[in-house]
Amino acid sequence: MGAVTPGAAEGAGRTDRDPGLQPERTRLAWRRTTLASTVVAVLAAKAGLAGGASGGVLAAGAVCCAGWAGVLAVAHRRIRGLAGGGEPERLSFPYAAGIVVCVLVTAGGGVGVVLW
Repeated sequence: MGAVTPGAAEGAGRTDRDPGLQPERTRLAWRRTTLASTVVAVLAAKAGLAGGASGGVLAAGAVCCAGWAGVLAVAHRRIRGLAGGGEPERLSFPYAAGIVVCVLVTAGGGVGVVLW
């Protein structure tokens, strides 16, 4: 038989949790994600303008901006969902897949601007 940690028996049936901490951390994580995405989009735009605006650079810049807009839309929806009181709803699979695709599109567009 294994050792029992102190307080494990008395806390086994408890359902109390602090509803303010986890949603706040998640909200801050979404804000960091949007900030990082914004930095990628701005640096891609700067690199595109400094290197000359060819057709490939403009296309990669448009892809990067579209991905950035998608990140902002999903993150804003999630932040609003976390702002309400009570138990926050889980992030659904379509939104999770959408944010992954948008982040990859943003990063890919940024790399395309720099390498084109």
